[in-house]
Amino acid sequence: MTGWLWVIFTVLAAGGQTLRNAMQRELTATLGTVGATHVRFLFGLPFALLFLTAVLLITGERIPDINQRMLTWTFAGAATQFAATAMLLAAMRDKSFLLITALNKIEPVHVAIFGLVFLGDHITWPLALAILVATLGVVIMSWPKGATWPKGETWPKGETGPNSVTGTKSGASESLGLKPIVLGILAGAMFGASAVGYRGGMLALTAPNFIVKATVTLVTGLLMQVAVLSLYLLLFDRTTMLAIFRAWRPSMLAGFMGAFASQNWFLAFALESAAKVRTLALIEILFAGLISRNLFKQGFASREGLGILMIVVGVVILLNQ
Repeated sequence: MTGWLWVIFTVLAAGGQTLRNAMQRELTATLGTVGATHVRFLFGLPFALLFLTAVLLITGERIPDINQRMLTWTFAGAATQFAATAMLLAAMRDKSFLLITALNKIEPVHVAIFGLVFLGDHITWPLALAILVATLGVVIMSWPKGATWPKGETWPKGETGPNSVTGTKSGASESLGLKPIVLGILAGAMFGASAVGYRGGMLALTAPNFIVKATVTLVTGLLMQVAVLSLYLLLFDRTTMLAIFRAWRPSMLAGFMGAFASQNWFLAFALESAAKVRTLALIEILFAGLISRNLFKQGFASREGLGILMIVVGVVILLNQ
């Protein structure tokens, strides 16, 4: 059963992260990109501290010694996570929630490379195949149909029509727009680097309980993020800082979902390689599709069926290697 715990944690994290992204997307309109980004850290920290308190009380363990290697890896994870979240929210202001989530999910390729180079995580042929198949499924789902190039050129003949992924109405065309597309892809790379950084931080800790290692790393990362971004806003953008506290009700819920998702991500990273965790995490696309349809009223047509099937096949290969 222990060998499958990382699967359970990853599924819970993917669901929680999808809900948190949706909440942050709504907050971007009133708080801006930086403000909405800070919400997940500032309002997530109290919940992470509650998680840590509960873990220490239940396990009877103490906080392990924090060493320089752990702090370095965790800071790298925290910094790249901040950059990734800002890029993701900036992209979502201009593009479909589902489209940008899908582009961001090319992340497993980055994670596998970063994990191999920096942590020595082994990449087996079945894992490589699972990453390839699932990532291609993401690309098929995310590539807009019936769109126009940024300069106004139309897509080739036969490639016009309603764009179900990005939510355009039937018969309408949408500018592809390079900026949000590039931001979505870069966000995936930064999230990949963040996953490897946090896993490196956990591996640097000496503790008998993986839950303690994961939760201590989570709290450490959030403390770094809250300190840096709060200081920045207090010095250069106090208006946004005040707006965050005025929007405390929706921010509190987004913070809880962020802390819940992060806790489960970290538990999964403590048990399995970041590449495996992030490949399974592609099921977040399915959750994003449901939210896109039901919350943002963005369509979801049969064109995405092949992409979903490929993601599922990739996950099946991953879980059976």
